[in-house]
Amino acid sequence: MRALEIHGVQDLRIVDRPAPDPGPGQVQICVEWGGICGSDIAYWRRGISGTAVMAHPFVLGHEVSGHVRAVGEDVSGLAEGLPVTVHPARTTGPLPTRLAGRDNLHPHLTYLGSAAQDPHTDGGFAELITVDAAQVVPLPPGLDTRRAVLAEPLGVAMHAVRRAGDVHGAHVLVAGCGPIGLLVIVAARAAGAARVTAVDLAVPARERALAAGADEALDSAEDMDPSITVAFEASGAPASLDTILRSISRASVVVQVGNLPPTPISVSLGQVVSKEIDYRGTYRFVAEIEDAVELLARDDLAEHVISHELALEDAAAAFTTQVSDPTSSKVVLRIG
Repeated sequence: MRALEIHGVQDLRIVDRPAPDPGPGQVQICVEWGGICGSDIAYWRRGISGTAVMAHPFVLGHEVSGHVRAVGEDVSGLAEGLPVTVHPARTTGPLPTRLAGRDNLHPHLTYLGSAAQDPHTDGGFAELITVDAAQVVPLPPGLDTRRAVLAEPLGVAMHAVRRAGDVHGAHVLVAGCGPIGLLVIVAARAAGAARVTAVDLAVPARERALAAGADEALDSAEDMDPSITVAFEASGAPASLDTILRSISRASVVVQVGNLPPTPISVSLGQVVSKEIDYRGTYRFVAEIEDAVELLARDDLAEHVISHELALEDAAAAFTTQVSDPTSSKVVLRIG
């Protein structure tokens, strides 16, 4: 089978690998679509994603969808031909009591397409993958595998919105309209937000935000509407966070969705105290991917997140498009 390995900075290779047969409790999946994520780009550009450093080649990708090809022993409820997506996380051992319900923070967690562990965890950019049956998420009727490739990042967005608390009837701000920011707009709408203001410096991103459900799209969060009480910082830019903290109303909630740099940054935090701002982090998701497929099945707004489709053999061009084309948003690979 073909798989997309990364061997170094800007060194992607299509390689032949043996197909991984499913063992007991496992499922083999024919992967049809793969979405390129910011972490994939980070490995490609620098060999590092967050604190994870690539030490040897591995298969990229954790946003995938396709069909069940085979099931191992002791697997029930999943059959050959079933359209599915995959929860990329796998945990080992019990979750500490204080983290109950927050499996995304499990101290022993592996993620598809990650160099956080050594040996690295191979990802889903391959014609066939084998995962635990518990990681397989069947698609509801009406959801095709192309749109379902957005289930993992939409799960991230839905988790971020839940971290904000009840947004029903609220006026929310989403700063940074890349793929995750756009999906936060979709998730906030689904959670009952009354109005969504999007912010991005790029015109194409603002246009895509309006298509994805934002009521207005601005180039700055300065002079923020005082009715905004919830903000999602999805760009990972310290200047964006600084502007939000300075501009947002008292007693508001700010959720940090975008990955901030791992080095010290300059942000004025005095407003967190004087305005009693709740500043919250959000990391991946727990089980929101199951809710994500249901939302994708009934709402087509997320379609506006996908900007380009390229074949697996054109992966290098796909990665270049993701970082250099000003009109790009979510670039997806046709794998199978």
